Amino acid sequence: MASSLNPYLNFSGKCEEAFNFYKSVFGGEFATVMRFQDMPAEYAPAENEKNLIMHVALPIGNGSMLMGSDTPAHMGTVTNGNNFSIAISADSQADADKLYQGLSAGGQATMPMANAFWGSYFGMLNDKFGVGWMISYDKAR
Repeated sequence: MASSLNPYLNFSGKCEEAFNFYKSVFGGEFATVMRFQDMPAEYAPAENEKNLIMHVALPIGNGSMLMGSDTPAHMGTVTNGNNFSIAISADSQADADKLYQGLSAGGQATMPMANAFWGSYFGMLNDKFGVGWMISYDKAR
């Protein structure tokens, strides 16, 4: 059902600094670095947020990824307790939907499952215990 679980860290403008630090500890190269300025025009960020990190992924061994992003101001303040999510890579679109439906029961759906501009089938939610989840299915895997 889920082929991997990965921590996803959120920052208030310090994602690049943090991930350069993590890279110095774990070694390796970033698998992905996307900035808010790389988003399609309809999702254009505020001018002062264009260079912030939208998504970064650092392989940390045994198929695990440490992932993260900066949080734009319109999405609220990042504090201890809401500064992470668990990212799940599902084995199929049907599995992604099943995971999303199950985990969102009694919780809060924050982004319904849908095809994302970067190519994944993706959704986000907070479960009934307040834990953030990011679910994706990537057909290219």
